[in-house]
Amino acid sequence: MNKLFGRLALLGAFAAALTACQSINTAQLKNVKETESTKNNALIYCAGTDDCEFERYDQIRILDAANQRLQKSAVKSGILRMRTKSLQDPNALYLSVPAGQHEVVIRFYPISKDKAEQLHVIHKFNAGQRYTFKMYRNRIKQQGSLLNVSAPDPLCVDLKQEHKTIRRFCKPYNVLNGLGEFVEKKL
Repeated sequence: MNKLFGRLALLGAFAAALTACQSINTAQLKNVKETESTKNNALIYCAGTDDCEFERYDQIRILDAANQRLQKSAVKSGILRMRTKSLQDPNALYLSVPAGQHEVVIRFYPISKDKAEQLHVIHKFNAGQRYTFKMYRNRIKQQGSLLNVSAPDPLCVDLKQEHKTIRRFCKPYNVLNGLGEFVEKKL
């Protein structure tokens, strides 16, 4: 019986430590002060699914895919901002980055938290602009064989600058192997 209580106490302490780490990250992110240099940053959001996450910005790792934890280097970099009260909320973070060409890696979860769709984008972000990566399923009427018609509609991600779509990436479903990659489409 003492072993059981010992294990429960250890489990409780571990859970409290994890909660404390998340609370520290939340507090640090809520207290980010805007400076003269960051007021003109580009703001990058993700939307369209119940949850999407920024995995990497240039060489800065943001969120670990394995354990869903924020990386210390990302918190210290000053690029993260909170858009909700808690990190547990869907789409809780957005990025505030200097203008220029940057690589952003985003994970979308269109179906469940078990299956992520990953998008790598290199884009020149302009100062003072708001950018949103929005995922959706491109519902189109297909014609052809039963095999082609029965395939799921392609997943697409629009990159919007303010309210205008400036780039589109779609991932068609390959009926032969079930795999596909995001490919940029001409607008």
